[in-house]
Amino acid sequence: MAEPAIDLATFQALQETTGADFVAELVDTFLAEAPAMIEDLHRQLAAGNADAFRRAAHSLKSNSHTFGALALGELARGLEHGGLDAARASAAPLDALEREYARAAAALQALRHG
Repeated sequence: MAEPAIDLATFQALQETTGADFVAELVDTFLAEAPAMIEDLHRQLAAGNADAFRRAAHSLKSNSHTFGALALGELARGLEHGGLDAARASAAPLDALEREYARAAAALQALRHG
């Protein structure tokens, strides 16, 4: 069985710490901004800008982990640490990141409205 897109313990701890209403706002912000972060990864890869690529991957990793999107965070961490060379070696890392983002976004939307 596949790992859940969102670690519920992490998500619930965030809600307990900050409040469900604030988490709902954070989820909305993440869902609005993460696609731009992923697009930035593609843009920086194409431009060959290693520092900006690493920063975009780091931001996506940190934001993902905040909500318990651990698999997404780990894929972003791989891009952050692997850098441009690893991303250029194969389109698979960015493709996998996009697929996992779609899973995480669907799960976050369900949790936000549930």
